[in-house]
Amino acid sequence: MLDLKNPLAQQEAMQAFFFGYQAFTAKADEMLERRGLSRVHQRIVFFIARYPTLSVKQLLELLGVSKQALNIPLRQLQEMHLVHSVASETDKRKRLLQLTEEGLRFEQSLRREQVKLLQRAFSEAGEAAVAGWLAVNQALSAAN
Repeated sequence: MLDLKNPLAQQEAMQAFFFGYQAFTAKADEMLERRGLSRVHQRIVFFIARYPTLSVKQLLELLGVSKQALNIPLRQLQEMHLVHSVASETDKRKRLLQLTEEGLRFEQSLRREQVKLLQRAFSEAGEAAVAGWLAVNQALSAAN
Protein backbone atom coordinates (compact mmCIF):
# COMPACT_ATOMS: atom_id res chain seq x y z
CA MET A 1 0.00 0.00 0.00
CA LEU A 2 1.19 3.51 -0.74
CA ASP A 3 2.18 5.55 2.30
CA LEU A 4 0.05 8.64 1.72
CA LYS A 5 1.81 10.42 4.57
CA ASN A 6 4.80 10.61 2.22
CA PRO A 7 4.47 13.62 -0.17
CA LEU A 8 6.17 11.70 -3.00
CA ALA A 9 3.67 8.85 -2.64
CA GLN A 10 0.83 11.39 -2.61
CA GLN A 11 2.10 12.93 -5.83
CA GLU A 12 2.62 9.50 -7.42
CA ALA A 13 -0.94 8.41 -6.63
CA MET A 14 -2.44 11.68 -7.82
CA GLN A 15 -0.34 11.74 -10.98
CA ALA A 16 -1.45 8.21 -11.87
CA PHE A 17 -5.08 9.25 -11.30
CA PHE A 18 -4.73 12.46 -13.35
CA PHE A 19 -3.01 10.75 -16.29
CA GLY A 20 -5.40 7.80 -16.17
CA TYR A 21 -8.39 10.12 -16.27
CA GLN A 22 -6.79 12.14 -19.06
CA ALA A 23 -6.34 8.98 -21.13
CA PHE A 24 -9.88 7.85 -20.33
CA THR A 25 -11.43 11.13 -21.51
CA ALA A 26 -9.13 12.06 -24.44
CA LYS A 27 -10.95 10.30 -27.30
CA ALA A 28 -14.40 11.18 -25.96
CA ASP A 29 -13.31 14.82 -25.57
CA GLU A 30 -12.32 14.89 -29.26
CA MET A 31 -15.66 13.41 -30.29
CA LEU A 32 -17.55 15.86 -28.10
CA GLU A 33 -15.55 18.84 -29.34
CA ARG A 34 -16.42 18.02 -32.97
CA ARG A 35 -20.06 18.60 -32.01
CA GLY A 36 -19.34 21.65 -29.86
CA LEU A 37 -20.08 19.70 -26.68
CA SER A 38 -18.22 19.06 -23.43
CA ARG A 39 -17.91 16.44 -20.68
CA VAL A 40 -21.06 17.69 -18.95
CA HIS A 41 -22.98 16.74 -22.10
CA GLN A 42 -21.38 13.30 -22.01
CA ARG A 43 -22.38 12.82 -18.38
CA ILE A 44 -25.95 13.78 -19.22
CA VAL A 45 -26.27 11.34 -22.13
CA PHE A 46 -24.45 8.62 -20.16
CA PHE A 47 -26.94 8.75 -17.28
CA ILE A 48 -29.97 9.03 -19.55
CA ALA A 49 -28.73 5.95 -21.42
CA ARG A 50 -28.03 4.16 -18.14
CA TYR A 51 -31.46 5.03 -16.68
CA PRO A 52 -33.99 5.45 -19.53
CA THR A 53 -36.94 7.71 -18.66
CA LEU A 54 -34.88 9.40 -15.96
CA SER A 55 -36.63 12.46 -14.55
CA VAL A 56 -34.91 15.83 -14.62
CA LYS A 57 -34.92 15.80 -10.81
CA GLN A 58 -33.21 12.39 -10.73
CA LEU A 59 -30.61 13.58 -13.23
CA LEU A 60 -29.90 16.62 -11.08
CA GLU A 61 -29.34 14.35 -8.09
CA LEU A 62 -27.06 11.95 -10.01
CA LEU A 63 -24.94 14.77 -11.41
CA GLY A 64 -24.95 16.77 -8.17
CA VAL A 65 -25.58 20.04 -9.99
CA SER A 66 -28.12 22.83 -9.77
CA LYS A 67 -31.02 23.32 -12.16
CA GLN A 68 -29.24 26.37 -13.53
CA ALA A 69 -26.07 24.35 -14.28
CA LEU A 70 -28.07 21.66 -16.08
CA ASN A 71 -30.40 23.95 -18.01
CA ILE A 72 -28.13 25.09 -20.87
CA PRO A 73 -26.38 21.78 -21.67
CA LEU A 74 -29.64 19.83 -21.48
CA ARG A 75 -31.36 22.34 -23.75
CA GLN A 76 -28.45 22.09 -26.21
CA LEU A 77 -28.79 18.30 -26.31
CA GLN A 78 -32.52 18.66 -26.95
CA GLU A 79 -31.94 21.23 -29.71
CA MET A 80 -29.42 18.84 -31.32
CA HIS A 81 -32.10 16.10 -31.21
CA LEU A 82 -29.97 13.88 -28.96
CA VAL A 83 -32.31 14.04 -25.95
CA HIS A 84 -36.09 14.02 -25.87
CA SER A 85 -38.24 15.15 -22.95
CA VAL A 86 -41.74 13.76 -22.37
CA ALA A 87 -44.33 14.31 -19.67
CA SER A 88 -44.80 11.45 -17.23
CA GLU A 89 -48.07 9.58 -17.67
CA THR A 90 -48.63 9.61 -13.90
CA ASP A 91 -47.66 13.25 -13.27
CA LYS A 92 -47.79 15.63 -16.23
CA ARG A 93 -45.56 18.14 -14.35
CA LYS A 94 -42.74 15.60 -14.26
CA ARG A 95 -40.40 15.58 -17.30
CA LEU A 96 -38.81 12.27 -18.29
CA LEU A 97 -35.66 12.22 -20.38
CA GLN A 98 -34.87 9.76 -23.13
CA LEU A 99 -32.18 9.57 -25.77
CA THR A 100 -33.33 9.87 -29.34
CA GLU A 101 -32.06 7.29 -31.85
CA GLU A 102 -29.25 9.69 -32.76
CA GLY A 103 -28.55 10.34 -29.08
CA LEU A 104 -28.34 6.62 -28.42
CA ARG A 105 -25.86 6.14 -31.28
CA PHE A 106 -23.81 9.09 -30.03
CA GLU A 107 -23.69 7.81 -26.45
CA GLN A 108 -22.74 4.33 -27.65
CA SER A 109 -19.89 5.70 -29.77
CA LEU A 110 -18.52 7.65 -26.81
CA ARG A 111 -18.83 4.64 -24.52
CA ARG A 112 -17.33 2.26 -27.09
CA GLU A 113 -14.06 4.21 -27.13
CA GLN A 114 -13.84 4.30 -23.36
CA VAL A 115 -14.70 0.61 -23.02
CA LYS A 116 -11.88 -0.27 -25.43
CA LEU A 117 -9.44 1.56 -23.18
CA LEU A 118 -10.83 -0.08 -20.04
CA GLN A 119 -10.70 -3.54 -21.62
CA ARG A 120 -7.04 -3.08 -22.54
CA ALA A 121 -6.11 -1.71 -19.12
CA PHE A 122 -8.11 -4.36 -17.25
CA SER A 123 -6.56 -7.22 -19.20
CA GLU A 124 -3.06 -5.84 -18.54
CA ALA A 125 -3.71 -5.20 -14.84
CA GLY A 126 -5.42 -8.50 -14.01
CA GLU A 127 -8.51 -9.47 -12.08
CA ALA A 128 -7.24 -8.55 -8.59
CA ALA A 129 -6.18 -5.09 -9.76
CA VAL A 130 -9.56 -4.52 -11.43
CA ALA A 131 -11.38 -5.48 -8.23
CA GLY A 132 -9.15 -3.06 -6.33
CA TRP A 133 -9.71 -0.33 -8.91
CA LEU A 134 -13.49 -0.76 -8.64
CA ALA A 135 -13.28 -0.71 -4.83
CA VAL A 136 -11.18 2.47 -4.84
CA ASN A 137 -13.51 4.25 -7.27
CA GLN A 138 -16.59 3.20 -5.30
CA ALA A 139 -14.96 4.43 -2.09
CA LEU A 140 -14.08 7.74 -3.75
CA SER A 141 -17.65 8.23 -4.96
CA ALA A 142 -19.06 7.33 -1.53
CA ALA A 143 -16.76 9.89 0.15
CA ASN A 144 -18.21 12.67 -1.97
